Amino acid sequence: MPGAGRSVTLRTVPNLVPAGALAEVLPGSTLGLFASPDLAELVVLQRCCWVSEAIVNSTLDIPALHETQDEVLAWATAWTTLVVRAEGRLVAAVRGRREGMSWEIGRLMVAPDLAGRGIGSRLLAVIESLAPDNVTEFALFTGAKSLRNIALYERSGYRLIHAWDPDGPGHISGAVFLTKLRTTG
Repeated sequence: MPGAGRSVTLRTVPNLVPAGALAEVLPGSTLGLFASPDLAELVVLQRCCWVSEAIVNSTLDIPALHETQDEVLAWATAWTTLVVRAEGRLVAAVRGRREGMSWEIGRLMVAPDLAGRGIGSRLLAVIESLAPDNVTEFALFTGAKSLRNIALYERSGYRLIHAWDPDGPGHISGAVFLTKLRTTG
């Protein structure tokens, strides 16, 4: 079962419920946890979204473009992964997981034909809300030349920390790291 053993409770995001915060920018949409029937559409959505990132960053060296269905299934079930559907179509997704005292966020994606409507920023807020109570910061990375993504994250309170070390194990060349302190109250 996806998410088994995680400390994150999903009482605020039961599977396939009206998308709440997303409703004003994507009427009729539903928000739910990733389930295995979502896999093929998630792989297609991911590739569609990362083609533009490859173009903007002048590189095809982006893991999201090369992952197999098995690799996507592995992370989608290991992380807290949310999917958004509109008229039955999977149109957005995001993942989050605890890493030490941080809530690591990744693979925030919105179908290209729906980009620019505020779906991404609202989905970012939802995945942040699912972080365990004792997490002290949110962390993510994006392409160094992905100015639209960087602007979205900065509007959401993230600060650019540093360029991702291209020589580090598992690190992506040309990426930047952003963090946001968790506020209480």
